[in-house]
Amino acid sequence: MAKIICIDDDRDIIDSCKMTFESKGHTVESARGGNEGYEKAKSFKPDLIILDVMMDDNTDGFHTAYKFREEASLKYVPILMLTSINQISKLKFNKKSDAEFLPVDEFIEKPIRPDKLIEVTNKLLSLKKEQINVDGSNK
Repeated sequence: MAKIICIDDDRDIIDSCKMTFESKGHTVESARGGNEGYEKAKSFKPDLIILDVMMDDNTDGFHTAYKFREEASLKYVPILMLTSINQISKLKFNKKSDAEFLPVDEFIEKPIRPDKLIEVTNKLLSLKKEQINVDGSNK
């Protein structure tokens, strides 16, 4: 099964992620901020990163996502941005219109139903597996 790290400052979101993914047999690590998540991810070597935007500041998740993309061991790990920024901010982000700006593979608004979260996660994990099978490397 997959190794997933959930980075969010909301303990309820972290607990929900752990319960949802562990019930499906995945191993879950968590962090409450971008810097902590980045350091844990380097040693945990996740198959998927779930990342909030607004943690230590309103753009912490964006900065952390860019750090992941610059880190050789994490640059090809799929990132699911799970956030409520569009509900709180006047700025409206979405994966289709902001693909060049957002260094993430999927952008989902909170709240999300567990079955939908599993569906999106499975899609991202499948894409990673296909990348590995195509070029033989573990990107």
